[in-house]
Amino acid sequence: MSNAQAEDEVSLFEKDMKEFWIQFKISYGTEQNNQTSALRDLCKETIEALSEKWSKKLKEEDLMIDKIQEYDNEILQQSKYVAEKEEQLTEIKAKLSQEEEEQKNLNDRIQELKEELRKKMEIKSSKNKAAKEKVEQVSKIKTLFEEHLGLEMRRIQDEQLQFIFRHIDHKDPDKPYICTLSINEQGDYEVTSCTPPLDCIAELQLKLRETNNFSAFVANVRKAFTALSYKQSA
Repeated sequence: MSNAQAEDEVSLFEKDMKEFWIQFKISYGTEQNNQTSALRDLCKETIEALSEKWSKKLKEEDLMIDKIQEYDNEILQQSKYVAEKEEQLTEIKAKLSQEEEEQKNLNDRIQELKEELRKKMEIKSSKNKAAKEKVEQVSKIKTLFEEHLGLEMRRIQDEQLQFIFRHIDHKDPDKPYICTLSINEQGDYEVTSCTPPLDCIAELQLKLRETNNFSAFVANVRKAFTALSYKQSA
């Protein structure tokens, strides 16, 4: 119960009591002897009425307090519910933000992989083109070497090219001197075998890679085989 309401009730009570005493004095002054019993009854009735009135008001105030408490509890429950939902909403937003970031990172990584694949394909295409050009170069000069240098060329397994030199050993013109060449993963020429072995074959291979002069390489290999043949015959 508020202070203002309490003060109003007290004022009302005082007013009722004043009216009671006024009536009492009037009755006492004019009919003191004959109305004593009636005055006592009036006093009793007035007190009972006031008691009933105050009892009713107190009950109403108690009901009002209970109702206010009930509203307060309901508001508290609603506040807790809203706080829980706001917390859940914050978690959902954070999760969505994280998923968006992960999706962005995934898309960026996919683009990087695509770019890497494109570059690798370009490099592979370039190497294949270079290797094809080298094979074509060898094929073009094949006839020339066979006719003038007694050279036979064969394509063997693993895309290797085998050179068989003859007419080197004057004691045995048909004796073969063999050098096998391939193109490695880097697109460079590589000597895979040499029979009989030449001490200078590594140097000749390096010069071939530097100059890309295939004709000079074949000619130098033939010269080296010729020199070795003369050395063995001496």
